[in-house]
Amino acid sequence: MKSGFVCVAGAPSVGKSTIVNAMMGQKVCIVSQKPGTTRNRINAILTLEDAQVIFVDTPGIHKPLHLMGNYMLKIALSALEGNDLILFVLSASKVGRADIMVAQKLETLKIPIFGVINKMDIANKSMVEKAREILKDLAKEIFEISALNGETDKLLDRIISSLPEGPKYYPEDIVTDRPLSFMISEIIREKVFELTREEIPYSTAVDVEQIEDEENLTRIYATILVAKDSQKGIILGKNGKMIREIGTLARKDIEYLLDRHVFLSLHVKVKDKWIEDQKILNQIFGDELR
Repeated sequence: MKSGFVCVAGAPSVGKSTIVNAMMGQKVCIVSQKPGTTRNRINAILTLEDAQVIFVDTPGIHKPLHLMGNYMLKIALSALEGNDLILFVLSASKVGRADIMVAQKLETLKIPIFGVINKMDIANKSMVEKAREILKDLAKEIFEISALNGETDKLLDRIISSLPEGPKYYPEDIVTDRPLSFMISEIIREKVFELTREEIPYSTAVDVEQIEDEENLTRIYATILVAKDSQKGIILGKNGKMIREIGTLARKDIEYLLDRHVFLSLHVKVKDKWIEDQKILNQIFGDELR
């Protein structure tokens, strides 16, 4: 049996989570058009008849702008170690300093690298050439794909064939090693990213406080944390319209995840400048850095 860990690394907004979801054949990692959506390391576990691939989805590697960004960078860099293969993902539509920064981090590692130029459906010819130039001396192989269009079969086949013989690390019915509360918080946070603009998505976190299972219903109580009073008003919306919309969209995805009816109660709490609060950040990211 082939098995191993495959870290999916790259700058923000290159489509790392979309690639993981495409190869998994289901949504495990949250996605949005906005950079910086992924904050934590997430293991997505694909079990096939003759292989088990553990995809390690990571935050985008970039120069941090605040304390939370420092935490995310540490998580992304620590996730590079101990893998059997690294997928270095670049965007066919935009290549810049962050991609060069990632390349500089990766060239110090003694781990095989596959280069993946994603978003070929919106490719810019000059950007593709820049991506190829960055990858030519670094990557063992280069793949040009559109994960959004599901063009990942050839890449997945090569990943599996390149992995070593090994054990089944996880039971075959497990698709992620993250607890349910984390997955629920990620779904809610994804809806905040989808429905809000400017600094709001980056100034929010979600705390799932309680999950209660009843015979035909799961009750979930969660709090959306914001950094300013003005942000609380935006998340709530006029007459509570925004938070209801966030809750409705999140509940549908949570019901799909759990395959049962869900009651979702959302509240908003202001914690002044929490993205620079080391105590709160330790609570959110502490387990990632141990």
